[in-house]
Amino acid sequence: MLNNSRSMKLLGLMTGVVLLNIIVLSPGLLGVQIGGESAIETASGVTLLFSSLLTLLYGSYVLLLKSPVVTPLKDLKSHEDYITALNHYKYVKVLNKDISLALDQLDRMEKKMITLLDVLSQRFDRTELSFKKFITVINEVENLFYLNIRGMLNKLSVFGASDISVIASPQRHTQFSNKLLQEKTDLYKEYLAQVTGYLSANEEILLKLDKLLMEISQLGTTNYEDVEKMPCMKEIDSLIKQTKFYQQ
Repeated sequence: MLNNSRSMKLLGLMTGVVLLNIIVLSPGLLGVQIGGESAIETASGVTLLFSSLLTLLYGSYVLLLKSPVVTPLKDLKSHEDYITALNHYKYVKVLNKDISLALDQLDRMEKKMITLLDVLSQRFDRTELSFKKFITVINEVENLFYLNIRGMLNKLSVFGASDISVIASPQRHTQFSNKLLQEKTDLYKEYLAQVTGYLSANEEILLKLDKLLMEISQLGTTNYEDVEKMPCMKEIDSLIKQTKFYQQ
């Protein structure tokens, strides 16, 4: 199945090739004729058609059949890198809902970061300690969010798509003992529980950022001490410190 990105690329390729042929071969435009009096025009026209066919065939192969290159986890850096990495698992049936949620969380996180920066820039001067405190905490919680996505991808990379399908449906393998089937089922449940755990952690982060936005809008002063006393700032600080403790 094609994802939306590949569908759009394939459609764009086909449209571009068709338009190029129309411009070059139409009598009212460039007017290159195949079978006309000029041998050079005929050769050019035939070459264009042949090249167009090769381009469509190769482009279709790349977009329809060739497997996308998976970026190693250690090389994931940008927001788009994480989207691409998650999309690699999007059409694994048993993971579809989880991957769709993770992609939605990435989209919401990006929008919240933009909103937070905009709100803070309007309320505080960038040189103020309060602004710097907010930005430091927000950047740390953003890093925590992406660490959870990375952790989820790490779990997903342990099994291939076919392995996941086998683990998800052990009952299809009736030649195995009940004990082995039960072990496979337990492994599948544990695997999904870990993936769900990362999603739940990121959903909590998104909720805390929503609360933080609300508290910022209700903040009466811009005093640095008042910022540190904000309930949500305390919650986020605690979450960051707790995560750093478990990562040691």
